[in-house]
Amino acid sequence: MIQAFTRALAQLTDRSILAILLKVVLLTILLFLLFGVAAYFGLVWLFAQLGWEGGGFAAAAAAAIIAILTGLLLFRIVAIFVLNIFSDDIVDAVERRYYPDWAEAARPPGYALGIKMGLASTGRALGYNILAAPLYALLLVTGIGVPIAFFAVNGLLLGRDLQDMVAARHVRDYQNLKAEWSLSKGPRFILGLIAALLLAIPFVNFLAPVLAAAMATHLVHRRRT
Repeated sequence: MIQAFTRALAQLTDRSILAILLKVVLLTILLFLLFGVAAYFGLVWLFAQLGWEGGGFAAAAAAAIIAILTGLLLFRIVAIFVLNIFSDDIVDAVERRYYPDWAEAARPPGYALGIKMGLASTGRALGYNILAAPLYALLLVTGIGVPIAFFAVNGLLLGRDLQDMVAARHVRDYQNLKAEWSLSKGPRFILGLIAALLLAIPFVNFLAPVLAAAMATHLVHRRRT
């Protein structure tokens, strides 16, 4: 795990990885900006329906607050969705440097499958966190219980997502990703937990998706060798 992390960190200086990182960051920010714009026009329309003329400033302020709060709460979900779109480029860069034989044998899944996997990941993240919401509420009194439960739930989800990003290049049947290219439960959970923790750290969270995908590539291939 430590070697996978240090190799992933070192490869951030590669031009190919830097280019992918830039695309991931820009698209993630763009999605939040688009959400903010949509919230603004939605609020302007709502204020007009309520007969509140001249509510443009209030709508802009409310939309900005909504966009910021959404970014804080949903950054992990949006970032992983975006990562799925570009995950093949990241895995390919790592494989070409460290696992050239597998890189040559790989069959890129394409952006369509990446979007499909991203939507599936988003659905799981929203669904499981909604199901866990009562647990989060019960643990509020403990002070530390909520973040522990949150990171545990999202660590489990992220570990699976990251593993599947690597497998998608080498498995022809998307439904059999887990069966043929599966990390053991312990390393998969630790991988996901590291990714969840990195995604929670301001500024580092922009690097986290690329780092996590590179780590997953090393862990999956090391298990298969």
